[in-house]
Amino acid sequence: MGPNILVVEDERITAEDIKSGLECSGYNVIDMVASGREAIERAGKLHPDLVLMDIKLKGKMDGIEAAGQIKLKYDIPVIYLTAYSDEYTLARAKATEHSGFIMKDETGLIKKPFEESELRLAIDTTLYRHKMEKNHDNLLSAMLKHYNEAVIAINLDGSVKLMNSLAESLTGCKLDNAAGKKVHDVFEPLKTFESFDIAQMKEQLQQNEHFIIFDGQEIPVRCDLKSITDNDGHINGFILVFTQKNH
Repeated sequence: MGPNILVVEDERITAEDIKSGLECSGYNVIDMVASGREAIERAGKLHPDLVLMDIKLKGKMDGIEAAGQIKLKYDIPVIYLTAYSDEYTLARAKATEHSGFIMKDETGLIKKPFEESELRLAIDTTLYRHKMEKNHDNLLSAMLKHYNEAVIAINLDGSVKLMNSLAESLTGCKLDNAAGKKVHDVFEPLKTFESFDIAQMKEQLQQNEHFIIFDGQEIPVRCDLKSITDNDGHINGFILVFTQKNH
């Protein structure tokens, strides 16, 4: 089953048209609602992967206000459906950190061909970008937990992604030079490795005493290599944490 989509559209014919297109493209429409308040309630209960939100809704709350609350409360990406492209509407929509627009024609129906091209591209791009943002947030959160230690963030292939200032200082290597290099080419205690082997590296760091060269002297360090997981529990990177041992 594909990603779960919540459709918010107060024109029933248009909603059914959208649902049909989504399901033909492999997505799962978990609900269709017609008002902003219903959208917020169902988003909180169903936790869809994405919301397709008509900007013009019946009632006091329009789609822009509903999308803002969904983003704030549940961090669910929203793509707007709209026939309105005036500057005021677009400015309000942009303030909600929306993920894109799908334009409707003057009759209120989605412009064709919709299912095969514009819709699929918008949804897939949005879901991918949202996943990458979540992964980055998880990585930064893990690094902040070790703010007083040296930290190197590592991609799945073993290449350096980020370093904090203490890691730059202790390794003598700036991020600009280290980014993209394998971690065992940057971090002295791992330089005996010719390739990135996470299991063996963890074992070596835990069992042996390690030193780094700092200002021409050997400095003993404690090291730990940890996995970073996304919200689904999948490993999407690692952090190497190290700090100088106290004598």
